[in-house]
Amino acid sequence: MRKEQRKRIVDRHRDSLKRHGYHPNALYWSTREIQELRFEMLAGIGIVGGDSLLDVGCGFGDFNSWFENLDGALDYTGIDLSPDLLAEGGKRHPDVTFHCGDLFDMAFAERSFDWVILSGALNEQLQDDGEYARRSIERMYALCRKGVAFNLLDARHLNAHDLQSHQPEEMLSWCRGLCPDCALQDNYLKNDFTIYMRR
Repeated sequence: MRKEQRKRIVDRHRDSLKRHGYHPNALYWSTREIQELRFEMLAGIGIVGGDSLLDVGCGFGDFNSWFENLDGALDYTGIDLSPDLLAEGGKRHPDVTFHCGDLFDMAFAERSFDWVILSGALNEQLQDDGEYARRSIERMYALCRKGVAFNLLDARHLNAHDLQSHQPEEMLSWCRGLCPDCALQDNYLKNDFTIYMRR
């Protein structure tokens, strides 16, 4: 990701946090219910309490507290480009590990985590025909021991020039080139889909 793209993302989230405070709207989710529906889809890959998990584009780290209320504590690590979101997240989740930066800034060893998840962090339009998204998914898969779950915007139902969307079947086919055991979930929101990649 180019320097100016990173700056745009950081600036947008600083502005949204000032406007909305600690709220899903600061992360560009319409409601907490929609945010948590996406969490439910990600957790559906098979995540259980006690697992280690890397959350890419973690925002405030809300997946951690949501999951803890559902099934117990995770060994949770979050990454986000926004220092402002992470500062707020650190106040609310002082017991978890946060890293500020891009996935490619981190020197994690391969298979460092049971699971790697991503929710909404690949929706930024980068004008690269999805190349950054594919590289990110490939890196996420290299870091997992059990699997990867991520969501993307569905190009079949979304026509927004300022957001990056994808054709679900095309992305599923590409993922199967990395991992034979992949599954598509696209029956929960009209403009969103989730892919599971299991080792």
